[in-house]
This record gives sequence, C-alpha cells and structure tokens, in this order.
Amino acid sequence: MQTRVSSKTREVIISDTGPTVIIGERINPTGKKKLQEELLAGRLDMVRSEAIQQVQDGADILDVNVGATGVDEVELLPEAVKAVMQVVDVPLCIDSGNPRALEAALKVYTGRALVNSVTAEQSSLNDVLALVKQHNAAVIGLTMDEKGIPPNAARRIELAHLIVEKAEQTGVNREDVIIDCLNMPAAANPSAPGVLLESLQAVRSQLGTNMTLGASNVSFGLPERSLLNGVFLSIIIHLGVNCPVVDVAKVRQYILAADALLGRDQYMRRFIQDYRKRQKAQQPA
Repeated sequence: MQTRVSSKTREVIISDTGPTVIIGERINPTGKKKLQEELLAGRLDMVRSEAIQQVQDGADILDVNVGATGVDEVELLPEAVKAVMQVVDVPLCIDSGNPRALEAALKVYTGRALVNSVTAEQSSLNDVLALVKQHNAAVIGLTMDEKGIPPNAARRIELAHLIVEKAEQTGVNREDVIIDCLNMPAAANPSAPGVLLESLQAVRSQLGTNMTLGASNVSFGLPERSLLNGVFLSIIIHLGVNCPVVDVAKVRQYILAADALLGRDQYMRRFIQDYRKRQKAQQPA
C-alpha cells in the first residue's frame, strides 16, 4: 500500500515497508498566540521560518494550517501554501475544515498534495472527496462523524470503512486514503489509548490503509510530554501508523530508533547517520 505525494521537485512515498514519514505539525496556530497574531495581520514570515526549521529538523511533509479565529482561510491558506513552497521543497499537507479554503489552496499548489482532512460527515464526504479526486490528491480520513469522535473502537473502525468505501466510489483509490483513528488525551480518559490501539490494529488488518495520527495529543496535560510522546510513537509505529503528525525536533530520534528496531531502516543506516550528524554538531568548532 503506497501513498505518493509530491512537491514540484520531490516525491515522498508512504508505505508499510519503508521508513516512517514525518509530517511536521508546527504551522498550525492552535495554542500558538504569536502565530495567531501574525496570521490575523496577514503576515507569513513566521510560517516561512517554521517551514525552513522543520525541514532542517527532518520533516518529510509539512502540514499547513491557518485556522485561527478571525482569519479568512479562503484568502490566507493559498497564500500560506505559496509562501511555504517558496522556501522549502517538501510536499505539503493542506489542512483545513473549510472545503472552499482547501479548493483555493489546491489550485495554487504545485505537485500532489495531501489533504487534511475528510470526515465521515456526509457533507465532508461529498465536498472534500470531490476536491481530492478533481486535484488528484491524497487525503487523510478522520474517524469521526456528525456526533463527534466515537468513544469506542468499533464505531471508529466502522467510520474508517465508510470513508474508504465512499472514497473508492468517488474514484479515489484506497492507497490515497490515509486513516486517522484520532488520538485523545490519556489524562482526561485513561481508556483512550486502549481504544485507539484497538482501532489501529483493526484498520491495519481489515483495510490495509496507511495511517496517521497527531501523536502529541496523548500526553496533553501531563509532565514529561516528549518522553511520553516518544514511547507512544514506538507503539503506534509498530501498529501501522507510518506518517505521524509531530513536532519533529522533539521526537525524530524516537521515530528513527523505532524504525531501526522494527526493521524499517535497512542496516539501521538512517539511525546511525543521524547519530553521527548529532555527534558532529556537538563537537567544538
């Protein structure tokens, strides 16, 4: 199962046999007051700098989201996409719940985008999947519907099936649908990680699709977040999440270590190369 996304000059392949693909999460104003202020003012300097830094830190794909209160996403999302394309060459994950904003951004994007996201709500299935088909994109499917995020694994699995079936009916191939079983904070509900892990196992075995996840949600409200996120990443990568959305600078070493130990990094080359690079950077000039 291969999902191919690309920029103008670079292709990234998401698969169940290759290395884990890292989607950088930091171009998202949620919880970031300074970025919210910049976006409200129509400034994109911080978007550009975050893009450059994340690629330097090892991101393979960048999520681009401008959804702050008061922002006209239809106008600003395509401008943000163009700004990021000017400074980095990795593929982009265009992130909005507004189909009109997605359409505007897809029109200016050069390459094969990843759309974030479609849900199992009927309006989303109709509007977003049509855009994905029209622009030959790939799409992230969130296992939620009009009632929100299901509290149990059975319903999330059912919604994953629904999204894939509707995508195929629309002409979007299964390999171009990446399922997100939705990660909830463990501090708020101790059973949440178990529900998620059950959902991941079932989606992998029943549908075979590639999977993503916002990994850092699990540790919200807890101490030692980077440690918890890193250990959690090892578990979900083992269960089939092969393109997590993360703060790459904080957890890339955990991802490389998991790939090395799970046989996704031939001869552990990427892990060793990263170690040598970090050792060299620590040496005095």
